[in-house]
Amino acid sequence: QVQLVESGGGLVQAGDSLTLTCVASGRTFSSNSMAWFRQTPGKGRELVAGISWSGVQKHYADSVKGRFTISRNNAKNTAYLQMNSLKPEDTASYYCALSSQLFVGVIFQENDYDYWGQGTQVTVAS
Repeated sequence: QVQLVESGGGLVQAGDSLTLTCVASGRTFSSNSMAWFRQTPGKGRELVAGISWSGVQKHYADSVKGRFTISRNNAKNTAYLQMNSLKPEDTASYYCALSSQLFVGVIFQENDYDYWGQGTQVTVAS
């Protein structure tokens, strides 16, 4: 059974940094695309950043370009989201997602991800 566990969320001030971590267990994920999504109450999930299976291809939402960095360590079955210069509008629950598709690039559609973590809350105070 595949399990994704996120950590690293918290309450920070505007301008601060946080690093979110997603650890996958139950299978290796080195051949699978991953992503970070976020969601605020009353809204759907938004793709924040995606990364291909190899780590070469990356995609960022316009709202986080230049501030967030997605990366992965396939040897550790771990993905990261480094978040710098945080803004109050970054406040959300952040979810790690894993696709079962093999050897593809960045996947943009939420429905194409098969496994999800439980989420970690990020709150940015102004």
